[in-house]
Amino acid sequence: MDRKDIIKKYKETPLPAGVYRVRNTVNGRSLVGASPNLPGILNRQRFQLARGSHPDIALQKDWNELGPGAFTFEILDQLEPSSEPGYEPAEDLRVLLQMWLEKIRASGEQMYNKPPKDV
Repeated sequence: MDRKDIIKKYKETPLPAGVYRVRNTVNGRSLVGASPNLPGILNRQRFQLARGSHPDIALQKDWNELGPGAFTFEILDQLEPSSEPGYEPAEDLRVLLQMWLEKIRASGEQMYNKPPKDV
């Protein structure tokens, strides 16, 4: 296999998509999100927190006070890779994320996520 074949195979390999959680193990608070690229988003979350540039101010404050050892990064759920050409996981991710947010809120767990707006 030459370099071009390796690159082509890499680009054709579907990225794991799903729902992730950044959890504060001291106070139990969580940030839950969804992404079509789980390894990428988890890396970005870690990087933003380490650099002090995370968009969630409360999460960043807790990270600064408690340090990285007080947090876990987990994959809660993954979508099965689709063999459909042109498949976009956005709607499936939205539904999966909503399901997890409802489940976690129902358990009484504290969240960094903003509560849903009343319509």
